[in-house]
Amino acid sequence: MKLVFLDQATLPPEAELPRPNFVHQWQGYEDTHPDQVVSRLLDADIVLVNKVSLTADMLAQLPKLKLIALAATGSDNVDLKACQQAGIAVCNVRDYSKGSVPEHALSLIMALNRNLHAYRHSITQGRWQQSGQFCYFDYPIRDLANQTLGLIGYGTIAKDLEKLAQALGMKVIVAARKGQVPSEGRVSFDELLKQADVISLHCPLNAQTRHLIGTSEFKMMKDEALLINVGRGGLVDEAALLLALKQQLIGGAGFDVVTDEPPAADNPLMQALAYPNFILTPHVAWASLASMQRLAHQLIDNIEAFVAGKEQNRLV
Repeated sequence: MKLVFLDQATLPPEAELPRPNFVHQWQGYEDTHPDQVVSRLLDADIVLVNKVSLTADMLAQLPKLKLIALAATGSDNVDLKACQQAGIAVCNVRDYSKGSVPEHALSLIMALNRNLHAYRHSITQGRWQQSGQFCYFDYPIRDLANQTLGLIGYGTIAKDLEKLAQALGMKVIVAARKGQVPSEGRVSFDELLKQADVISLHCPLNAQTRHLIGTSEFKMMKDEALLINVGRGGLVDEAALLLALKQQLIGGAGFDVVTDEPPAADNPLMQALAYPNFILTPHVAWASLASMQRLAHQLIDNIEAFVAGKEQNRLV
């Protein structure tokens, strides 16, 4: 049985990737360009992949392929419908980053709430010396206690962030799906936008959630509201975010994801870095060493389960 990892460089050397406990041939590539996918998988039984796209056209040319083992939770880079039709199983890894991502989201919230990034930048510009005082107050500093955190998406990561926020005295509300009447314990999507001091996105990217937050949504938010995205870049209209920061429709934003990664120099989020109330990190919220090791082990566990005839973490 041949296993091919198309983008093995998405896991750093520090994360030890075990080999499956059955007889196999292993082929690992640091990265794979779209026009290399089919040729590299022609004789593969199992493909391991993180972010390389596997389209319906590609899958149609790979009759030997039996399993797509995602080295991630998100599956927007794989045509699941085509897999279903072709009889190709798909599995993903789950809950491996439940400690790392909530902490990263909270770090962005705290840094923006206290304007740490803005103050650090101003110090490098000599502002402290110019003030002539032991401190200065160019940017507002807010306590998290008694603020309202609004969660859009309520999976494991969102629930863990909820616990962290409540420990700091925040009130937490959870949105119903956009356009739906809220069930007990939820508020409507629009009501969350209006009430929340901090809005954090934790939903998958699909046709229904693409550009979930755009110009009209920014206009509904509080002037001082913070938007946090550690989910998927496509959840937010990035041009609309840049405009919202420019027009001061919101208080700031912290993102760990971009629609196209790595982003081009003219991407709106790269332009947004000019604003002291915007923080962008390079899709590393998940990447604590402990989380990466859990991912590596679960990835191989999923493959071994498939070969043993067991369904584990299956999407298809």
